[in-house]
Amino acid sequence: MPVDSWKRIEELYHAALERAPADRSRFLTQACAGNEDLRREVESFLSYDDRAAEFIETPAFELAAKQWASDARSESGDQASLLSALSEQIGAYQLLTPLAKGGMGEVYLAMDTRLKRKVAIKLMPVDSGADRERVRRFEQEALAASALNHPNILTVHEIGETEGRKYIVAEYVDGETLRERIGLRNQRIRPDEAVRIAVQIAGALDSAHAAGIIHRDIKPENVMVRPDGLVKVLDFGLAKVSLARREPEGGALERLSTQDGIVMGTAAYMSPEQARGQELDRRTDIFSLGVLLYEMLGARRPFEGPTTSDVIAAVLTHDPAPLSASCPDVSASLEGIVSRCLEKDPDKRFQSAGELRSALEAVSLLPEPKGARTWPWFSRLASRPLIIGLTLGFLILVVALISSYTNETAHPSEQADGKVSGKPGGKSIRREYGPGASFAFTVPDGWILSWSDAPAVSPDGRYIVFTALPTSAEVGREVSLWVRDLDSSQARLLPGTEGGTSPFWSPDSRFVAFWAKGMLYKVGISGEAASTVCKTGRGFAGTWSQDGIILFPALVALGSRLCRVAATGGEAVVLDSLAEGETARYDPRFLPDGRH
Repeated sequence: MPVDSWKRIEELYHAALERAPADRSRFLTQACAGNEDLRREVESFLSYDDRAAEFIETPAFELAAKQWASDARSESGDQASLLSALSEQIGAYQLLTPLAKGGMGEVYLAMDTRLKRKVAIKLMPVDSGADRERVRRFEQEALAASALNHPNILTVHEIGETEGRKYIVAEYVDGETLRERIGLRNQRIRPDEAVRIAVQIAGALDSAHAAGIIHRDIKPENVMVRPDGLVKVLDFGLAKVSLARREPEGGALERLSTQDGIVMGTAAYMSPEQARGQELDRRTDIFSLGVLLYEMLGARRPFEGPTTSDVIAAVLTHDPAPLSASCPDVSASLEGIVSRCLEKDPDKRFQSAGELRSALEAVSLLPEPKGARTWPWFSRLASRPLIIGLTLGFLILVVALISSYTNETAHPSEQADGKVSGKPGGKSIRREYGPGASFAFTVPDGWILSWSDAPAVSPDGRYIVFTALPTSAEVGREVSLWVRDLDSSQARLLPGTEGGTSPFWSPDSRFVAFWAKGMLYKVGISGEAASTVCKTGRGFAGTWSQDGIILFPALVALGSRLCRVAATGGEAVVLDSLAEGETARYDPRFLPDGRH
């Protein structure tokens, strides 16, 4: 959203707040002057502001016994009053000590006298029985957790009622919340440890999503880590059943529902669609986990602001600062995973928690030394004399092939599944798969192939992108990008690619990146508008990883240096310095796995 548009939204929002609720609709009708998008944005903020306080509550079981013990000396009077309000026994459970007290109830450490184990008991507040919504939410927490069976989800043993107060009996977790780890200590969590924690959270979410349950409130307060490293996801009080998994006939999961359009959750960890009060699916939890992972690694939230409204605005309109700025030892692949989780568009995120977990398990956690991200294969070969010899032989062969190539008029682009070539200034493109296997097609009438770029075949082998020049003076002499489905006889002009050069594909074959007017852009082949990735100056020969990282050479005085940028956009970072005697580094390529 343009900055001016957001300023207008903010102005109208504050102006509406100064008016009585009954007068706001008439005011917005006049102020928005028929601009329904503008009005919808302002009303979404007003709706959130009206309801925010209602849903800010302390999550269940979020404080460990150690934290309570440290506070107990100054709050002994509160402990006594809490315990005095109840008998020391609830059924088979003997109350030992209070653990926490919040808006949704009181939590006690207790002993299960039958099984001789410690448990946590959460009781609803006194005099809360008449509040049907609060009772429903309390029961919902137990129903959601009890419907799941996963080692990383808090186990609920029992739900009951005593002295007119409902209670939940759950396993006791002796550990600390991530809020304690991050917020109270104000320190980053090491990348390897952060990934181990995130893998477990993703596993818990994958299990919940498989049961049709969306958590909707993943945040540091709702994640506990035991001393042995085991993670527990807490507080399903805001959980909601996915529309695709509602059970018929009023089953247990059917009861876990909320009114559509109500904003529930914690602002800094909400997905954009959650902040707008829209219908949610499992991908909202993936966004929240991305926020949590960003915070673990960088000891700061990706979306911040002085007020709740400012935070919501940041979630909706701002891109977070590069994670590497606050966590210099994060690998490019891990940073790419976080960036993908934080995509505004749910379709661009990981589509399931299982997919995210697999990516986290496979990610390289080692810090990447200067140059390692661009030539990892060379650093491995450097200690292998035999392979160095083979490599040198291979390079000689490559030089010979290049020499042969320069004597031809074709301009080829090598692909894993064939060779693509076309005559610069000509009308045809040819693809060769081997002896006796090839095809060719012509570019559209009124256009000729550009001299500067080779055609490029998409990773899935379905499309080819090429640059062409118009032959008509009326159109102008500016090169543009064209894409053709190899199963079709027609090529399509990609709008917004005027002046584009050196195209290369995204790993999923959905986008093409290119340079134009000193900027790196990307454009979707299915109609997505061209958007800026970063400012580069003149560029060429880029490569795009599975983790959403683009590497490219940037021209400098008397040479070039390799740079990195997130495919979602941001500031390009120079990866390494030229060694003595070097003048340029260029043509980076990721290995076939798309990550190294």
